[in-house]
Amino acid sequence: MPFVDTHLHLEELDDPEAAVAEAVAAGVTRMIAMGTDLATSRGAIGFAERLPAVYAAAGHHALNSTDPDLAAFRELLSRPRVVAVGEVGLDGSPDPEYPQLERQLGWFGSMCDLALEAGLPVCVHVRQSEELVYRALKARPGLTGVMHYFALDQGWAERFLALGFHLSFAGLVTRATRGELREVARRCPADRLLLETDSPFGPAFLVDTARVVAELRGTSLEQLAELETRNATALFARLR
Repeated sequence: MPFVDTHLHLEELDDPEAAVAEAVAAGVTRMIAMGTDLATSRGAIGFAERLPAVYAAAGHHALNSTDPDLAAFRELLSRPRVVAVGEVGLDGSPDPEYPQLERQLGWFGSMCDLALEAGLPVCVHVRQSEELVYRALKARPGLTGVMHYFALDQGWAERFLALGFHLSFAGLVTRATRGELREVARRCPADRLLLETDSPFGPAFLVDTARVVAELRGTSLEQLAELETRNATALFARLR
C-alpha cells in the first residue's frame, strides 16, 4: 500500500531520518519535503539527496521578511530531486508577523511564474486570501499544482478544481467535527485527490488520514493508496 506524503516539513521534526524510516515501514514510501525560504529549500534538497524516499520542493512562503532571490530559486528548481515549487501562497492572517498581502502577492506571482518557466507544479498555501489566490492562479493558464492542507468549503473546492488544481487533505479531515470538509473529501474527483501530513506530525501519520478518507469515499485502503499514488506521480512528474 504505497502512499505519497505530498507535503511535509522535515526540518521541523526532532529526528527527520528516523521519521522517514518509520514512514517507509508504515507504507508511505515517498514524500515531498517543502521549503519555505531559500535556507529551508536548500535543506529540503539536502534531505532528498541523502534519503531515497524523499523528494524536495523549493519555495518562498508568506511568512518571510525579505523578497525571494529569484536567481537562486531558479537554480534550485533545476535540481533533479526537486519536483515542485512550494510552499508558496498567501496568508491573510491578522498576525503582525505576516507581511502585508500586497507584498505577499508579489512574491506569490513571481514564484508561480518561476514554476511555469520550470514546468513544475506549485504547492499552494491559502488562508483568509482565497479570492486573491484564485485570481493569481487563474491569470496563469497552464500552471498546475495542489491546494495544500485543503480546509475550505465545496464552493471553493469546485473553483480550484476548475482551474485544474488538486486538493490535498491532511489530519484535519479525521476530526468528526469537520463534517463539511469530510464531504469535500468524499466528493473530490478521484483523479484530483492527494494526501499530506504537513507539520508537526511525522509522515507515518499519513496512513491514519488515509483510513478516514477511504472510509468516507467507500473504498478500501489499498484502492485509495493506488489512486493517491497515481495522482501524485501524474502531478509531480519528477517523482519516481
